[in-house]
Amino acid sequence: MAAQLSSVWLNSPVDTVAGNFHRRRSSSIRSPTATLSTAHPSRYLFTAKYLQIVGGKSLGWNGMESSNLNSTLDSEPEEFDWVELEADLYHWTKVLRPVQWYPGHIAKTEKELKEQLKLMDVVIEVRDARIPMSTTHPLMDSWLGNRKRIIVLNREDMISTADRNAWASYYARQGTKVVFSNGKLGMGTLRLTRLVKALAGGVNIKRKARGLLPRPVRAGIVGYPNVGKSSLINRLHKRRMCAAAPRPGVTRELKWVRFGSDLELLDSPGIIPMRINDQSAAIKLAICDDIGERSYDVSEVAAILVQMLVRLPTVGNKALYKRYKIETDGRVGRTFVQKLALQLFNGDINQAAFRILSDFRKGKFGWVALERPPK
Repeated sequence: MAAQLSSVWLNSPVDTVAGNFHRRRSSSIRSPTATLSTAHPSRYLFTAKYLQIVGGKSLGWNGMESSNLNSTLDSEPEEFDWVELEADLYHWTKVLRPVQWYPGHIAKTEKELKEQLKLMDVVIEVRDARIPMSTTHPLMDSWLGNRKRIIVLNREDMISTADRNAWASYYARQGTKVVFSNGKLGMGTLRLTRLVKALAGGVNIKRKARGLLPRPVRAGIVGYPNVGKSSLINRLHKRRMCAAAPRPGVTRELKWVRFGSDLELLDSPGIIPMRINDQSAAIKLAICDDIGERSYDVSEVAAILVQMLVRLPTVGNKALYKRYKIETDGRVGRTFVQKLALQLFNGDINQAAFRILSDFRKGKFGWVALERPPK
């Protein structure tokens, strides 16, 4: 489902940030204004002239103005304004057709999963460490109720130490149990096993008091597609018990896996809302390959990724130039993708976009998260 850009000209301030993003962020955020300085360049027609910086402001990925970019890039990582980046991302996605992805098997397994969750002693929610906020289901809290939960931030090898420390401090302040893991290499699995048994240790004490025999601790593993749930189970078991592949939608049914005599894990398909209202989160899911490719236009997603990377102090213009030997031209993401297409792929924008997304996913710009905890 290809996303098309709106061709309207924006001559007035954009509406205040709303939706899920607004609820997660501070209510005192002031939304930046955005105007189109030029018509959107065609996806297939290239001209010799490119968008330029006008009036001391840098253009957004589709020609929108984004102010204070130079001062932002000169900031230290800990001083970077993540709220401002989220606000800009919100505006960049407003002109795109919504990204939606809901394979048929999810509706059936979601219903089954909610029934199985009632039997769980503890629930392990796996999230992508690069985008922890964007990879949690908005209804998860209501599904779990008072049930004990462990949050696993998988792919810890894909974020920096500063990112890891920020999230560790955030969850510690909340009193939430969190484990950082690498499903491919097995890092964090032993700690996760111990924590599950410790949290659910009271189950058999209560059973014994009622004259019942002990039973294995039941833990359900839930999360968005392609965040590494099955890989984590395979590492815990030290052999391939569940199908796993680096793409969303591989697991399509619930499966119980037993670990010795004292632990049972339920592997579940990725669950995602039927309708994604937070399009900023949807774009980040696409960037991190946590949603089906057919749900988005790779050229638009790659353009927004370029916009985000040049804003991040740990990446910036230098990393993009070092990788592709292309100037970012006022940080206009769409123009950058077009230039890369002309330089390496005979004008094929989709191939250029796939290269940028693939390079990010492989850490070619350094390992960096696309989210930081809300303050």
